[in-house]
Amino acid sequence: MSKRILGIDPGLTRCGAGVVDYGSDRRMRLVHVEVIRTAPGTELPERLHSIGSGIERLLDAYEPQVLAIERVFAEQRNLNTVMGVAQVIGIAIREAQRRGIRAQLHTPSEVKAAVSGYGQAEKAQVAEMVRRILRLADAPKPADAADALALAICAAWKTPLVDMTPSARTHGSGTHTKPAAVPGTTRAMTPAQEAWLAAERASKSGRGRLR
Repeated sequence: MSKRILGIDPGLTRCGAGVVDYGSDRRMRLVHVEVIRTAPGTELPERLHSIGSGIERLLDAYEPQVLAIERVFAEQRNLNTVMGVAQVIGIAIREAQRRGIRAQLHTPSEVKAAVSGYGQAEKAQVAEMVRRILRLADAPKPADAADALALAICAAWKTPLVDMTPSARTHGSGTHTKPAAVPGTTRAMTPAQEAWLAAERASKSGRGRLR
């Protein structure tokens, strides 16, 4: 059993989008990542149409069970930017609901804590953890792409696999599991970090086998 999550880092000029699969083996797998771009000088309705069409395309092509999108606050950006980003969020949630896909909103600090274990982590730290969790050769670029994947990773452990049935998507609610401790310490790992550690162990085990 596995679940597929589409993470959206909303923006008018650059809208990051990342798709990951999270399996019962606790491994995260990169499926797709891109940045939907619009020109700053373009009229707002046209920009929203382009971004909305891009999100529709991704939902139809990859059929995720969950849409994870960043929750924005007025103090984070200037008012005009916040309004534009809020409109992108509204479009994404509407398209998800039309398809019966659960939509989850996550704050930036929540995503940072989920991926890196620290709610005030720098973007570079988050990008590096995304690279490790997904076992990529390089950190995703630009930052919008890494942020979208971080959102998807955050949502992966917040919605248990059992909640991915059609009835659960409509009526169920996610539950949180208690994170394990980092080996040799008393500090708890985030589920995302546990998934990365499990993948590392599996990879080392595979390399140790006779071929």
